[in-house]
Amino acid sequence: MIEIPKFKGTKEENYALCVKQAAALISGEQNLIANLSNVAALLNQALPSINWVGFYLYEEASNELVLGPFQGLPACIRIPLGKGVCGNAASDRKTYLVDDVNAFPGHIACDAASRSEIVIPVVANGKLIGVLDIDSPEIARFDAVDQTWLEKIRDTIVAEIN
Repeated sequence: MIEIPKFKGTKEENYALCVKQAAALISGEQNLIANLSNVAALLNQALPSINWVGFYLYEEASNELVLGPFQGLPACIRIPLGKGVCGNAASDRKTYLVDDVNAFPGHIACDAASRSEIVIPVVANGKLIGVLDIDSPEIARFDAVDQTWLEKIRDTIVAEIN
């Protein structure tokens, strides 16, 4: 069992530790759902000022994102590609950093308390797997540092998929 301490260092130091912990949690495990579940739990414990963290998985048959492992309140189950922050990040295959979700055209409000959001696409071998979605009740909670390190955590997940 890996202990997840309360972080006390700089934001970058905390994220570096989080990347190491994520790698240790999923190392050698090929089951995607198990790995995503542990990463969601880790991020939920590690990141301050968030109210939801989880994954939406791409379902090719419906061309939608379907709710996957998460930590937080119940969430939207299906999101069409190109809709909302998650659907756009998946469709464009690029990270979306949204300071105020209420100003995002077509935002899908699963939790009215969420004010800012970061969504990182998960792509392995050129194939869309899904997205990592993190919400905060604070406006402008996420920045370029969060993006850089969360993309590294995503890359750790993708390395286990390959």
